[in-house]
Amino acid sequence: MRIIADLQIHSKYSRACSQDLNPKNIGAWADKKGIAVVGTGDFTHPKWLMELKENLVETKPGLYQLKDKSAKAYFMLTSEVSSIYKQGDKVRRIHNMIWAPNFSVVDAIISGLEKVGANLKSDGRPIMGVHCDSLVKIVKAADEQAEVIPAHAWTPHFGLFGSLSGFNSVEEAFGDQSKYIRAIETGLSSDPKMNWQISGLDKYALTSNSDAHSLRKIGREANVFEIPEDKLSYGEIIRVLYGKNPKEFLYTIEFFPEEGKYHLDGHRDCKFSCEPAKTKKLKGLCPVCGKKLLVGVLSRVEDLADREYGFTPQRVIPFKSLIPLEEIIAETYGVGTQSKKVVGMYNQMTNFKFQILNEGPVTEFQILLDLSREEIGKLGNIEIAEAVMRVREGRVRVEGGYDGVFGKIHIFDQQERDKVLKKPKQVSLF
Repeated sequence: MRIIADLQIHSKYSRACSQDLNPKNIGAWADKKGIAVVGTGDFTHPKWLMELKENLVETKPGLYQLKDKSAKAYFMLTSEVSSIYKQGDKVRRIHNMIWAPNFSVVDAIISGLEKVGANLKSDGRPIMGVHCDSLVKIVKAADEQAEVIPAHAWTPHFGLFGSLSGFNSVEEAFGDQSKYIRAIETGLSSDPKMNWQISGLDKYALTSNSDAHSLRKIGREANVFEIPEDKLSYGEIIRVLYGKNPKEFLYTIEFFPEEGKYHLDGHRDCKFSCEPAKTKKLKGLCPVCGKKLLVGVLSRVEDLADREYGFTPQRVIPFKSLIPLEEIIAETYGVGTQSKKVVGMYNQMTNFKFQILNEGPVTEFQILLDLSREEIGKLGNIEIAEAVMRVREGRVRVEGGYDGVFGKIHIFDQQERDKVLKKPKQVSLF
């Protein structure tokens, strides 16, 4: 059974997150996307934890579903915390994910964090002065099955390897507790191929998750496992993830890394961006204003790389680069993702019921991964079907993101899009 799992999202209690992120809505959107297991996010926040306990019931070992049975998706207890502290000559700002097998373990983790002075009421992703190694000790003291995984490891501000406050290795950050770190999250601005350039990462599983701050962003990155329904559990997900067996851990679903908002170096205020080689020529300074450029993920990976780009280690997990369906529809029509045209088409396509599908409406991931061109054309139109095919085949052009600005995806050139917008209904673009 194919299991698509997005194990890192946020709740309405995290800063800059949608107020629509409640358990029932998360379950509904996970179903709509085709996600079998979704992280709860933010279990350290007392109000969110109360909502989770009120709304969820354990139906498989370590996995939960909504008590009202309004969604099929399973929830896994997950959270993210922000550690800010001084180590060496730097102030470190590191985000880590915490995964727990049940609510009793969550309670124990919270107790351990509160004992060292963490203010967990302040935000869904709390800021605290707990060092990375101390965080692992607290989590493992709560339960050996609980896990700590560095979140979005390459982002400049809060990644384990980030250019502004990160480290050069897992061991440098976690010390003698690094033996418990068995995976890292690659983040939106890098993909596995970039991470394969660093031999020191070969022993870690590479996980990808959405880090969603709104319902529609759930599943923009995810993990795809092959797990029989009768074996699905928290422990089995952890085993398959860490085992790195491509027959069980099938692949990760990735952003095109250029679309991530920290891929290139740049300076947002001056609308300037560049690749690492040019940054070096500029001595790290913006040519417009003279201030320091924010060094992005591509540069940071190059700094730590001991292999050429394109090197593939033995026994790696494959990946597929996709673009969310709403973005594909928006790019096809040349409009914003929140336009009525895009929202209407998205809802039409994901509410459609094919006779060949017995489990209900078509999901977004079935459209992006499985359905044929002809089937997608029936759901929407032939232009969107063509766009999905181009994305699957990697036939897209991406303007790299930088300094907090998301990159731009181009599936069609302007001449092709003009034909889409102006054509009579019976005339095909392709």
